[in-house]
Amino acid sequence: MIIVPVSQGENIERALKRFKRKFDRTGTMRRLRDNRNFRKPSDVRRRKMEKARYVENMRREMME
Repeated sequence: MIIVPVSQGENIERALKRFKRKFDRTGTMRRLRDNRNFRKPSDVRRRKMEKARYVENMRREMME
């Protein structure tokens, strides 16, 4: 549970912004979105390797 103490006279928007920041750092929404559709572990590994190849190719092109 996320607790955001609000002091007397503090702007509610500022407290809400702190809450949102804390919530983003927990990664809850990211996990929910990732779990929305099941992906096989082999598919996850394959996509990870494809991304690594793509990034490596981009780095090589920038060096040339």
